[in-house]
Amino acid sequence: MSFDEIIDRRNTHCAKWDKMEALYGVSRDTGIAMWVADMDFKPPQVVRDAVQAMQDHGVYGYFGDDSKYLAAIQWWMQNRHGWSVEADHIFTTHGLVNGTALCVDAFTAPGDGVVLFTPVYHAFAKVIHAAGRKVVECEMTNTDGRYEMDFATCDAQMTGAEKMLILCSPHNPGGRVWTRTELQGVADFARRHDLVLVSDEIHHDLVMPGKTHIPMAHIDGIADRLVMMTATTKTFNIAGSHSGNVIIADPTLRAKFAGRMAALGLSPNSFGLFMATAAYSPEGAAWVEDLTAYLDGNRQLFDAAVNAIPGLKSMPLEATYLAWVDFADTGMARDEFTRRVEQGARIAVNHGPTFGTGGDSFLRFNIATPRAQVQEACDRLAEAFKDLQ
Repeated sequence: MSFDEIIDRRNTHCAKWDKMEALYGVSRDTGIAMWVADMDFKPPQVVRDAVQAMQDHGVYGYFGDDSKYLAAIQWWMQNRHGWSVEADHIFTTHGLVNGTALCVDAFTAPGDGVVLFTPVYHAFAKVIHAAGRKVVECEMTNTDGRYEMDFATCDAQMTGAEKMLILCSPHNPGGRVWTRTELQGVADFARRHDLVLVSDEIHHDLVMPGKTHIPMAHIDGIADRLVMMTATTKTFNIAGSHSGNVIIADPTLRAKFAGRMAALGLSPNSFGLFMATAAYSPEGAAWVEDLTAYLDGNRQLFDAAVNAIPGLKSMPLEATYLAWVDFADTGMARDEFTRRVEQGARIAVNHGPTFGTGGDSFLRFNIATPRAQVQEACDRLAEAFKDLQ
């Protein structure tokens, strides 16, 4: 397929395009949607064929015999990430926001603290608050446009009421691929403070050329408190299938999680399982290689254009398709630079403060869209901030 194909997603019940006018005041007719983290690309043909086979069969009953599905997950993790996963360690959830919520429910109690390295994916704090737990923000340091974790400062923040740590790896919105040393630091921090470590690795396949993602499961001394979360949904642009995997090697944690799944009566939908089984295949892997090369081209185009505007800095993107742009050096108030982007450039973006402490001067741009659209966004931004040039 061609990633350059323009697909009109308006009036298709698409959150990213059909809700941007109501939420951001950006017209569906003339605006560019660069907020919600899904892609404007069709998934690989092998996934579409799986959906077509379901349509051709014509009966949509309960899913049974998940052996091929589990084997596909095992194959992918081994071949793409060098990670050996046991089939009976895999739980399928209704996406990874649901997986996060289930972890909060299973491993913490109301009033407990859940640690986040901020700024970070906004849904984490949302589900923590909704569950009656306390969000404990450990702000990362921004060193020359690169996020780093300050464990000494985080250590000083801990009170003993914290029971869980949620890590975003690779990081959203900063695009970091954490090094082995950094991941070991996270593992050691979790052990020092007796925290269950939930590692959300949904972006682990979307890594820029020259970078390598390391699964947290490969880090020493963490297996007895580790919960891994992965999914096909970001990688293959099938977020609407609402499927994700929570993978737990430790038997005690696994039993607790299984108990909550059973108590809530949760089971996956068949569409998501068929799509995931098809995606985790050699055909799917070849498509991902093409996708990441294309995203790298979009990254280079977007960063060059944004960094050419005085006062704007796009954080170097090592993974994901989410550009994190700092407007601090413009000297503008947040309302002003946001107005210029949304009303001047007519681009709907995510607001930095929703990602927690450290996000005030930022906006997040989704560049997983045809290159012509990225170029148009760049041109509009240059025009909206032309008085700075």
